[in-house]
Amino acid sequence: MLPIILSSTSIYRRSLLEKIGLPFTCAAPDIDENSGENESPEQLVMRLSREKATALQEHYSSHFIIGSDQVCVLNGRITGKPHHFENALAQLKQASGQRVTFYTGITLLNSQNGMIDTRCELFHVHFRTLTEVEITNYLKKERPFNCAGSFKSEGLGITLFEKLDGKDPNTLIGLPLITLTDMFIRQGINPLTAVY
Repeated sequence: MLPIILSSTSIYRRSLLEKIGLPFTCAAPDIDENSGENESPEQLVMRLSREKATALQEHYSSHFIIGSDQVCVLNGRITGKPHHFENALAQLKQASGQRVTFYTGITLLNSQNGMIDTRCELFHVHFRTLTEVEITNYLKKERPFNCAGSFKSEGLGITLFEKLDGKDPNTLIGLPLITLTDMFIRQGINPLTAVY
């Protein structure tokens, strides 16, 4: 089996990938993550996930390379990571009582033979109607300032929601493992039977 590289420095993605039990290492891609003109959220995350994977191809020429990218869309607009309290407060006030859609692009590149598989997974988050006190207390307790959408669904953020809608809850955190497992199986690697 070819060695696996996760083209990311995200602790969340690394933790998710550990779930499927295949050994891997991480490397940081050096790419421009700005969106292109008139690029839809789906086009953006698919392009960026491909670019993250192919950015490492030269240095890892006989590997499986995984790239992933995610954006959060509220009322038709992409919302980024808040980075500080005021932005997070504004984002969650806007999301209160609304449905937010996460677009996650995932790419698996076999750098040995050039085979590349890129897909986009959607996940919908339905927020409860939240008070400013609830939002403020949440932000003070969890400090999700480096998370798209200003929450961590794997933590206290779950209390913000009315319901979640999607095929794989891992997608919401940033790495759709059901889809990635299918990609590996199509490349002849089954996490349940792989020998390494």
